Amino acid sequence: MIELVRSNDPVLISFVTSVLGDAKIEHNVTDSHMAVIDGSIGAISRRIFVADDRADEARDLLADAGVKLETT
Repeated sequence: MIELVRSNDPVLISFVTSVLGDAKIEHNVTDSHMAVIDGSIGAISRRIFVADDRADEARDLLADAGVKLETT
């Protein structure tokens, strides 16, 4: 699995999840419960992972949807 998105923005996480789900790209959102527990300080980001073989497709799809991903 490859980390695709890391963010404290719940709207972005929701949007990315929706786009990936509509395209039938399996994904996992991690750290959701921990991010809620930390309150509003934003110390823990939610992360979205996709399978290695679907990562390029997911990046292209999100770019078309206007989501700018950080590249590392």
